[in-house]
Amino acid sequence: MIKCDELFNIFKKYDLIFFTGVPDSTFNGWMSFLDEANNKNILTNRIVVNEGDGIHHAGAYNIATGKFGVVYMQNAGLGNTINPITSYADSEVYSIPMLLMIGLRGEPGANDEPQHKKMGKITTKLLETLGMPYEILPDDIDKVKKSIETAVKFMKDKSTPYALIIKRGIIENYKKEEEIQEYDMLREEALTLIADELGANDVVISTTGKTSRELFEYREFRNEGHGKDFLNVGGMGGAGSQALEIALQKPNRKVFVFDGDGALLMHAGILATIGYYKPKNFFHIVFDNESHESTGGQPTVSKGLDFSKIAKSFGYKNTCQIKTRNELMIKLRDIQKENGPQMMVIKVRRGSRDNLGRPTTTPIENKEKFIENLR
Repeated sequence: MIKCDELFNIFKKYDLIFFTGVPDSTFNGWMSFLDEANNKNILTNRIVVNEGDGIHHAGAYNIATGKFGVVYMQNAGLGNTINPITSYADSEVYSIPMLLMIGLRGEPGANDEPQHKKMGKITTKLLETLGMPYEILPDDIDKVKKSIETAVKFMKDKSTPYALIIKRGIIENYKKEEEIQEYDMLREEALTLIADELGANDVVISTTGKTSRELFEYREFRNEGHGKDFLNVGGMGGAGSQALEIALQKPNRKVFVFDGDGALLMHAGILATIGYYKPKNFFHIVFDNESHESTGGQPTVSKGLDFSKIAKSFGYKNTCQIKTRNELMIKLRDIQKENGPQMMVIKVRRGSRDNLGRPTTTPIENKEKFIENLR
């Protein structure tokens, strides 16, 4: 494995000290290192809400300083960068150099989750279609030096982006000191309390990551079926859009969104659309732990942010932010008495069970059960 400090020393040699993007668990040790080094003012780690924003930040950094920025992402997030790469950074537009670090999920031949497989097959093909040269980061530090030297030379000569693909296990794990969060509940406790209050005909659209995993396991624990829940295993940030349309198509069913701060921030424009259409049967639950927990607990920009006030300004009928179990119990008695759209933001601690599993049904099986229940 490549040690984080050794890798950074190579980056620093070439003045690569500006980093931005959306975290990936493929190299979450590197993400933790960047976060801690940023707090010590050793480098800049610019937190953004989606990968496309990372491209724009790195581009603006280059324009402002003449230096190269580094944009990290998992390969699923590569899709979010296609437009800014082709219409902003490309050699036929502004020709802006930057280095992409892309975590390889769904590597062909490796055991991985279904939502990663397609992108794993086509990652290098996408880069080739974009005309972007790339290299798979080696697992030998001397070869890594050569790889980054090659990347920097290309960016200087061609003034366009270059990509490094990072396989799982190449960069070592790195433990940083965790910030203490003083909120009453973990997400799973809040989630189960809400699930207990749902009506027989209510449906749930849950976001990617551990939220859907916890909901699936709670249904299993209660020996319930999974037909009431649509579990997003991919498509981060899309749960609100899906739930809005289902609510509009099925006005006699109450539709709940189980969302997260990182996912909501990624495509926060949906709040305006929900506020515009104002479905009375729409209930937005946001579990806000101020982090991308599923990729290692890296921070989002939600600290100090009140989603409920933002939603209210966009036209949600009722909104609230709660921080304690007692507040949640009180609000749960009232939430279904009023029409939507409503938003309940629950500030929760970062963390989950060590033995938290994954859905044992396939995405297609989940979809078919949900359709059967919905129709």
